[in-house]
Amino acid sequence: MELQRRPDQNLPERKGQKRKLEEELDDEREISLQSGDARQALLSEVSAQVNVLTSTYSWKEADRAAAKRATHVLAELAKNEEVVNVIVDGGAVPALVKHLQSPPLTSENERGAKPFEHEVEKGSAFALGLLAVKPEHQQLIVDNGALSHLVALLRRHKDGLCSRAVNSVIRRAADAITNLAHENSSIKTRVRVEGGIPPLVELLEFTDTKVQRAAAGALRTLAFKNDENKNQIVECNALPTLILMLRSEDAAIHYEAVGVIGNLVHSSPNIKKEVLVAGALQPVIGLLSSCCSESQREAALLLGQFAATDSDCKVHIVQRGAVQPLIEMLQSPDLQLREMSAFALGRLAQDAHNQAGIAHTGGLVPLLKLLDSKNGSLQHNAAFALYGLADNEDNVSDFIKVGGVQKLQDGEFIVQATKDCVAKTLKRLEEKIHGRVRLELLIGLLGSTSLKQQLDGSVALYKLANKAMTLSPMDAAPLSPTPQVYLGEQYVNSVTLSDVTFLVEGCKRFYAHRICLLASSDAFRAMFDGGYREKDARDIEIPNIRWEVFQLMMRFIYTGSVDITLDIAQDLLRAADQYLLEGLKRLCEYTIAQDISLENVSSMYELSEAFHAISLRHTCILFILEQYDKLSARPGHSHLIQRIIPEIRNYFAKALTKPNTHNSRL
Repeated sequence: MELQRRPDQNLPERKGQKRKLEEELDDEREISLQSGDARQALLSEVSAQVNVLTSTYSWKEADRAAAKRATHVLAELAKNEEVVNVIVDGGAVPALVKHLQSPPLTSENERGAKPFEHEVEKGSAFALGLLAVKPEHQQLIVDNGALSHLVALLRRHKDGLCSRAVNSVIRRAADAITNLAHENSSIKTRVRVEGGIPPLVELLEFTDTKVQRAAAGALRTLAFKNDENKNQIVECNALPTLILMLRSEDAAIHYEAVGVIGNLVHSSPNIKKEVLVAGALQPVIGLLSSCCSESQREAALLLGQFAATDSDCKVHIVQRGAVQPLIEMLQSPDLQLREMSAFALGRLAQDAHNQAGIAHTGGLVPLLKLLDSKNGSLQHNAAFALYGLADNEDNVSDFIKVGGVQKLQDGEFIVQATKDCVAKTLKRLEEKIHGRVRLELLIGLLGSTSLKQQLDGSVALYKLANKAMTLSPMDAAPLSPTPQVYLGEQYVNSVTLSDVTFLVEGCKRFYAHRICLLASSDAFRAMFDGGYREKDARDIEIPNIRWEVFQLMMRFIYTGSVDITLDIAQDLLRAADQYLLEGLKRLCEYTIAQDISLENVSSMYELSEAFHAISLRHTCILFILEQYDKLSARPGHSHLIQRIIPEIRNYFAKALTKPNTHNSRL
C-alpha cells in the first residue's frame, strides 16, 4: 500500500520555474502563429537575433550591448510555448550556448573593466532555461555543449566576485540545469558527470536566498529517481545545510529543501537513516504547521516515508507532535494536502503504539469522510489508515460510535486495492466486536441519547447474538432438558394402576400415577414425598388450572411431547412454571415466540419475566435488537430498552462463554 512519488510531481515545479522567469521580464508580448505570414515574421526576427549573437562574440562594448539585447529578445519570445519550436528552428540554441561563456580576451586593454560582465551569460542561460521547458529540446541543448558552460557559471563566485550580476548569472544557470534535467534521466547523469553537483551543494550556503533556492531546486530535480546523484549529494555533505534550510522563515527556501530531502530518501533506506540521524525529523514536523501549503504537503509525504523505516521512527514522529497538524490537514480544501496527510497517518497507524492516539486525537471521523472522495489515491490512503486504526481494541468503540462500520460497508470504492483494504478492515473490526470486551460498549450505545448510536448498537448486538448461538429459539423447538422414561399415551388419564386422582375445575377427575409424577418434576416430588397433606391423599384438588390446560400438562408428563396452540400456550406456560416442568415450559415459550410482534413484544417480555421464561425472554431481546429501527418510532420504546439492558448483559455473558461447536471463534 505504498504511495509512490509520482513521476509528474515535479511538473508544477517546472512550470512554476518558467513563470518565475517570466515575471522578471519587463515587457510582455503576445504572439500568435495562426497564419503563415506571422510564423515567417517570427522566424525572421529569430534569425536576426541569432545573427547578432553570432557576430558579436567579443568584449567590445557595442557587441556586448547588442548580445545582451538579443538574449533578452529571445527570452522574451520563449516565454510563449507556442513559439519555442520556431526559436529552436531558427538556430538559437548554438548561438545562445556560445554566449554562456565569456568571449576570449584579445588585448591587454580588455583585461580591465569588462562591459556588461556576466549580463550576456545570464541572458543566455535564462533563454536556454525557457527553451528547455519543452522536453524535446533538452537533449539538443545539451548536445550543443550547454552543460559544461552552465556548471562553470555555477562557480562564478569563486573568483572573489560578489555582485548582483554574479548572483543573477549563477541563479539563471541553476534554473537552466533544473529545466534541462527535468524527467530526463540521461541528462541528470550528465550533470553529475560534468561536475555539477558539488557546486550546487556549495551554493546551498550562499548568502543570496534566491541563489540558495535555485541551487536547491536543481538538486531536487537531480535527486529524483537517480541513485548515483543521491549518493553524491549526500557525500558532498548537503544534509546539514538542507536541514538548516528547513527552519528558514522563507517559505520558498524550506519548500525546496524539504523537496530535496524527500527525493533523496525516496526508495533509499540508507539515506533515509542518514537524514534522520542528521536531525531532520523535528524541523520536518514543524513544517506541517507552515503557512506554505506546498511545504506542508512535502513534509507530510516525507514523514510518511520516514515512518516506513522502523517502528521506533513511527513512534518518535507521533511523540514529537505530528498527529494533530496531520489530522487538521485531512480537512484542508487542498486535495493534495489531504492526500499526503492521509498517506502519513496511514503509515503511522500501522504501529500499535500510535493507533489509539490517532483515533482519540480526532483522526477517525475525517479519515472516514475521505472515503467519499472521488480521487482513488486519496480514498486508498484513507482506507489504509483506517485499516491500521482498526487493529487496536481501544478504537473499536470509536468506529462504532461514529458509524464507521456502516461507512465501510456502504462505501463505493474506486480501485480494487481499496476494496481489498476495506474488506480486511471490516474483518479486523468483526473479530474485535465480540465477547465481554465489546459488550459494555454496545450496551452503552443502546442507552445513548443519539438514535443513530442506538441503532448502531442494536445492529452490532444482533449480529453478535447470531454468532453466539447454534440455533435461535425461533428456528427450532428445544428438546426436553431432562430425558426420562415415559409411561406412554395409554396411561394418560387411565384408571389402570392409578393411585392418585386430581380434581380439576371442582369435579372433573384425572387419573394419575405417583411414580410417573415423582419422576417428572421436583414440584410433584415434594408433593408426594414431603410433608405436604397431599402425600397420602387419594384425591387432590387442582384449583387454579383449566381442564384443557391440565390435560395437556399431564399428557406431556406421560409422553414427553404435546401439540400446543397459541390460544392455550400462555396458560400452559403458567402451569408448567408452577409445577417446574422445564421441558414443557420451553415448548410453550417456543410456541409463544412465533407470535411476537412490534405491538406485543413489550407484553411478551413481561410474560417472560413473570414466569421466568428464559428462552422467551431471549427471543424478545433478539426481536427488539433486530427490529430496533421500527421500534424506535413507537411510543415507550426507551422505557422498554432500559428494562431489557440488564438482561441483555446477562444473555451475552452466558452466550459468549458457552461452548459452541458450530462456531468456535466468535
